[in-house]
Amino acid sequence: MAAEFAVAMPAVIVVCALAVGAVVAASAQTAAQDAAGEAARLAARGDDHTVALQIAGLGATASVRDSGELRCVNVTVPIRILGRDTGIQASAESCAIRDFDQSGGANG
Repeated sequence: MAAEFAVAMPAVIVVCALAVGAVVAASAQTAAQDAAGEAARLAARGDDHTVALQIAGLGATASVRDSGELRCVNVTVPIRILGRDTGIQASAESCAIRDFDQSGGANG
């Protein structure tokens, strides 16, 4: 009985570690998507989009680009497990229609 337990225990630990990693990665992806959506809305209005990076957490970065009448923001979030950087990143992109003023020019 003890030998079977000794053989099975490392497999159980590996499966649990993979499950925790999957949950952390999914959480980072969701945070990146939420931050990208909020940042795109802020950038489209001409506001400071970096405020939305607080949603994604520590180390999140954003890049903004215009695509026609859309303003798109790409947010990248490092995936951390137990506070340590894994070297893997989650990223998400969201676009919003730019806010135009009465004279036809873009605000911001």
